[in-house]
Amino acid sequence: MTDPSLALNTPERRAAPRAAFRQRRRPCERVRILGQAVDLVKPEEVQHHIQAAVAEGRKSLIANHNLHSLYLIGRTPGLAAFYDRAEMVEVDSTPLIAFSRLLGLHSQGFHRCTYLDWRAHFWSVANRKGWRVMSVGGAPGVGEEAARRLRAAYPGAEIAVHHGFFDATSGSSDNAAVLDRMAAFRPHVLFVGMGMPRQELWIDQNFDGLPDCVILSVGAAFDYEAGVQRAAPRWMGRAGIEWAYRLFHDPRRLFVRYCVEPWSLAPLAWADVRAARRRRAAAGRP
Repeated sequence: MTDPSLALNTPERRAAPRAAFRQRRRPCERVRILGQAVDLVKPEEVQHHIQAAVAEGRKSLIANHNLHSLYLIGRTPGLAAFYDRAEMVEVDSTPLIAFSRLLGLHSQGFHRCTYLDWRAHFWSVANRKGWRVMSVGGAPGVGEEAARRLRAAYPGAEIAVHHGFFDATSGSSDNAAVLDRMAAFRPHVLFVGMGMPRQELWIDQNFDGLPDCVILSVGAAFDYEAGVQRAAPRWMGRAGIEWAYRLFHDPRRLFVRYCVEPWSLAPLAWADVRAARRRRAAAGRP
């Protein structure tokens, strides 16, 4: 049965009023957690950023951090450079949001923010504005099926896809062909979904050769759109237990990621807690 929270363009979604969102992020919403900079923004604010960058015709990179990326960044040469390029870094982790609240970095109702949280809003805008959207990633045929479904729901959007099974080495003929296809298509928005950290490293290595568009690393986004992966209900993401759903359905691949890797971040977490205590003491708060 299809999860109703993932419906692409239902009458209920079209009729639902959109909540107002701020035109600009506040400086205090860029914070450091576990040694890395992230932006405490809501899905609506991500969409405003995308729309503004598209309207200006400028290149803008939107990244995301979760516990897996925080584990990888100190172990993967070149990954930090990708995050240094990003104008916006979403928090794709409810535990990180909860931890930031524990540290006193915010008191508002932020929740995790990733493709599945803003997809319906994004595609409704792309449909209305006639955006050209390109996706690179996934197995051969998956992108085509995702594009077929999306075109049926959002016929105003132009969609191009390329699978992720190509020689992504800089200077290879495969890589050059992908870049040439992007240049010819001239996307307003580029999704790169080749898994972490391959997608981030590819974006960073090819950044100067990518079109002037909004670039997002999106993992398995088009796998979900094609129906080859099943997304957890959105309430599980908001409740912070989506990881349990994913672990239950793919324990062999995800056990180490969810149950082992986070423990390596304990020293960074403890350093953040000590810093928060010092801030509270300096401010005269308990």
